[in-house]
Amino acid sequence: MDVSTLILFIPACFALNMAPGPNNLLSVSNSTRYGFRTSCLAGLGRLLAFSGMIALASAGLAVVLQASELLFYGIKMLGAAYLIYLAIQLWRANPDTEATTERATASLPALARQEFLVAAGNPKAILIFTAFLPQFVDPAQGVSAQFAVLGSLFLILEWIAISAYAYMGVHMRRWFAEPRGKRLFNRGCALLLSGAASMLLMARRA
Repeated sequence: MDVSTLILFIPACFALNMAPGPNNLLSVSNSTRYGFRTSCLAGLGRLLAFSGMIALASAGLAVVLQASELLFYGIKMLGAAYLIYLAIQLWRANPDTEATTERATASLPALARQEFLVAAGNPKAILIFTAFLPQFVDPAQGVSAQFAVLGSLFLILEWIAISAYAYMGVHMRRWFAEPRGKRLFNRGCALLLSGAASMLLMARRA
């Protein structure tokens, strides 16, 4: 893989990583509620889901998802239902008690599982890997090795995006320190997650 390909790939890829979406919104919300470090570590769940998707795309198994309408819509419905569940939890959160309990109840494995499920519940993600990564692969060279390099770069850039959104959440926490501000923030996130669920429901196969 030559340098010119990487020069084209990195900025295009980072634009995808930084695009607002359910997972990046979770990074902001988790950072606001539990802190920068916890939010970044929870993002490992997302990276695990994306690693599996990259492996599927590399093996050509993503064609199954693309070809199976039932499988695609099944994953899509589950993903949208989970986003709506998270939105309801945020909408109903009590900011008066949240401040004293959130640190004690913040379970890193649970937050990482939340990130994993949100990422895995979006079937369009694997289609992005199927459509986007191959554009930078030279068929004349080892395809698996190129997928490994591009996939690793994607995950590194995704980790940077996770950190950036978590850092944003740390600063937003100062703006929403009061219970009323926290309620507005939680309900704003709930509305955005509901919007993401609606977009997911309207998604079609490539």
